[in-house]
Amino acid sequence: MLIRAGYDISFNAEVPTPMLALLSIRPERAFDLRTPHRIALAPDVPAFDFEDAFGNVCTRFTVPPGGVTLSCDFVIEDGGQPDRVVPDAVQHPVEELPNEVLPFLLASRYCETDLLLDTAWSLFGNTALGWARVQAIVDFVHGHVEFGYPHADNRRTAWRGFQEQVGVCRDYAHLAVALCRCMNIPARYCTGYLGDIGIPPVDAPMDFSAWFEVYLGGEWYAFDARHNRPRIGRILMAIGRDAADTALTTAFGNAELVRFDVHADEVEAVPS
Repeated sequence: MLIRAGYDISFNAEVPTPMLALLSIRPERAFDLRTPHRIALAPDVPAFDFEDAFGNVCTRFTVPPGGVTLSCDFVIEDGGQPDRVVPDAVQHPVEELPNEVLPFLLASRYCETDLLLDTAWSLFGNTALGWARVQAIVDFVHGHVEFGYPHADNRRTAWRGFQEQVGVCRDYAHLAVALCRCMNIPARYCTGYLGDIGIPPVDAPMDFSAWFEVYLGGEWYAFDARHNRPRIGRILMAIGRDAADTALTTAFGNAELVRFDVHADEVEAVPS
C-alpha cells in the first residue's frame, strides 16, 4: 500500500525568530520512502537537521521577518496491516528491563504518575499482567475522556485529563501513558500521521495524531486510546516521554501560526 502524506504550515513573525521542528518521519521509516522526504522552506532560509536523544529528526531554522512556510509531500510504502495485536506479549519485571527503556517508567512533564498511582492500582491492580492490562487501561481511557477539538488545551496534563474527562488525542495518550507507567509498564508518547485509511471518512480537518507505545515481550507495540481499535497506515514522526519531547514546532520568540494543512491518503501509484 502507498500513502501520500505531508503538510503546509505557515508562521508569521515580526523579527527573526529561531524555531525547532519535529516534522520529519522517524529514521527507521526512511527505507519505506518511495519519493524523497524533504522539508521545503519559503522563503529559502538555512535549515539544519540533527537527531535528539530519542532518535527523532529535528530541524533548526530561523523564521525571518514576515514569516515562513514549511511544506513537505512524499509517498511512503506501508504494509497495509492494522496495528499488531499480540495478546500473549508478556510484561517484564522492572529489574529485567533494558536500561534504555527505564526512562519510560518515570514521571514526566505531562504524565504525573505520583498523582495517579493509587487510582491506577485501584482500577487495574486485579487485571492480568501484560497485554490484557494495557488493553484494560486503553478501554478505561477511551470511555473516560470525551473527545472534542474545542477541548484542546496544551497545558492539560494526564492528571487534569483524568479529572476533567475531556480532551483531544494527546490527552488520551498522556493519560494512558501515565496509567501504564503507574502499573510498571514502560510507555512512550508518539506523534505522526494517521489518515482515514480502512475506516469511513471522518468529517473533520486532517491533523497530526498522537498515540502511545508500550514495551512488552521485548518489543514496542502501538496502542490508541482515542480510537481504541487497530488502525492502518500510522507514519511515526517522533517519540518521547510526553508531548514536551515531541512538540511539532517550538518557537524561541513570538511566531504566530497562520496556516496548518496536513494530508495522509492512500494512493494507487507514485505521482509522476
